[in-house]
Amino acid sequence: MHILILGGTTEARRLAEHLADGAPGLRVTNSLAGRVAAPRLPPGEVRVGGFGGAEGLADWLRTHAVDALIDATHPFAGTMSFHAARAAAVAHVPLLALRRPGWVPVPGDDWHEADSLARAAELLPALGERVFLTTGRMGLAAFAALERPWFLVRSVDAPEAPHPPRMEVVLDRGPFTLDGERELLRRHRVDVLVTKDSGGAATAPKLTAAREAGIPVVVVRRPPVPEGVPVVAEPAAAVRWITDRLGPG
Repeated sequence: MHILILGGTTEARRLAEHLADGAPGLRVTNSLAGRVAAPRLPPGEVRVGGFGGAEGLADWLRTHAVDALIDATHPFAGTMSFHAARAAAVAHVPLLALRRPGWVPVPGDDWHEADSLARAAELLPALGERVFLTTGRMGLAAFAALERPWFLVRSVDAPEAPHPPRMEVVLDRGPFTLDGERELLRRHRVDVLVTKDSGGAATAPKLTAAREAGIPVVVVRRPPVPEGVPVVAEPAAAVRWITDRLGPG
């Protein structure tokens, strides 16, 4: 039995760990996009790089006799998710999406929701001038035209241009602590936070720190999972889906 995991997330790595402890004869291939220079590698076979769109992925599924495809990519990897849905349909391979639940505001939060990074950039001038930007290095171009705000950008790898002209970069990888996020907001005098609704606990402390400090938060909504694709929130549920769908081995 051959399982292909489209990964790069904590959930994908945990799923691979669950499957590595499963029945003998189970082959697991983990596919990473290659956008992080030194990713945390999961157990099992690992391939790095794209497939060449939906058609390339469908060909890979057929050539490597994949029995099930698990889309455990980042909640904002929308293009890859739609490629996965198309490829699975063409290759007649069962597909499951593994998505951590999104964040939910609680009393005291001052959230401003945006449908895109571009819309988040439009909201900023009315909300603050010292921005903690935690949307990743790939989307900085959306904020490059903002000359007045100062940006604190946190990412795993160093960002490249285009990016905001007034910017300081912090290279770091979660999980982050509440005390650490409190200190970061205080030390840099942050007055507005921008984040994607990535969900999960690893980067959630920044939301608590912002709420405690009375700082507004611009939250970019995640794209939808392709229609008709079943979704689970936990790696253990994905293991049960594989067992129910394909049998124990």
